[in-house]
Amino acid sequence: MSFLKYLIPATLLAGLPALAYAGSHASGNLDPSDGVGISFWIISIAMVAATVFFLMESLRVKGKWRTSLVVGALVTLVAAVHYFYMRDVWVSTGASPTVFRYVDWIITVPLQMIEFYLILAACTAIAGGVFWRLFVGSLVMLIGGYLGEAGFINATLGFVIGMAGWIFILYEIFAGEASKVNAAEAPDSVKTAYNTMKWIVTIGWAIYPIGYFMGYMAGGADANSLNIIYNLADVVNKIAFCLAIWAAAVTESDA
Repeated sequence: MSFLKYLIPATLLAGLPALAYAGSHASGNLDPSDGVGISFWIISIAMVAATVFFLMESLRVKGKWRTSLVVGALVTLVAAVHYFYMRDVWVSTGASPTVFRYVDWIITVPLQMIEFYLILAACTAIAGGVFWRLFVGSLVMLIGGYLGEAGFINATLGFVIGMAGWIFILYEIFAGEASKVNAAEAPDSVKTAYNTMKWIVTIGWAIYPIGYFMGYMAGGADANSLNIIYNLADVVNKIAFCLAIWAAAVTESDA
């Protein structure tokens, strides 16, 4: 009966290709000269592969780490589904799939913020306020950015709101309670994961406000370049982010 624990993730992932094409409006094959379209294809499959990996690995680590790895798998699964749709939008229209990116981010970014709380909670006591501060900060950042990009509010105001949310997150993970708990009570493996994650949030995430500024406040930017940069950034900001958690979970479980 042990095979049953693999049945749910296998069934879930088997439906992804059908889901991808259910919303497809693309006609014809992918143009081999379309570098942006190719990047969407590669990363959509990379997200699926990462999801399989994190789900399978969650079955072998200690129980206290499983939630972190399952949440990591949810991050890459949600990203995979949206990359299928973003790929189809780009291939069929050549337009930047801004709305799909924000639908992805409004789910995956709060989940990633929750991971800071989860990895610390797996090894020590930590107040629930850390969870809520990171969660709310991520929502402020994303809602402000979307309202500005979609034209519901002034682009500059949206940028300021989004930056305020991001700066609040950076304060919490560098100098707030989460940072203090990590420095004082976390084992070395968790400290390494935490530090990797916080620098991804700092450096990796910086590409998004830069793209926003260039596209909406500095006279526009080339859609091809921006989409390739965003796509490559998502590999680091999602897959590498979750790999840092996996490394801590495996190290602690094996110990």
